[in-house]
Amino acid sequence: MSIIIKPIVTEKVTKESEVLNRFGFVVNKKANKVEIKKAVEAAYGVTVVSVNTINVRPDRTTKYTKSGLISGKTNAIKKAIVQVQEGETIDFYNNI
Repeated sequence: MSIIIKPIVTEKVTKESEVLNRFGFVVNKKANKVEIKKAVEAAYGVTVVSVNTINVRPDRTTKYTKSGLISGKTNAIKKAIVQVQEGETIDFYNNI
């Protein structure tokens, strides 16, 4: 079971990484904070200070088309915001 699925690279997370040393990851839905902390420390060689998790619900959509009504939804995901120790950083582009 892989804990870390992929890093989140958005404007908001990039700004937090520059100012507050916080980095975002999409993680396995069943992973807890302790498992996420160990996985990030092992994968990137940094010291993790804190881990915050967010469960993102699926978005449901409805479209009216020529063939009728089409319903759909996105997948539910879990995000983790990880704060590393002052002076350390994670470089996503070299570790992907």
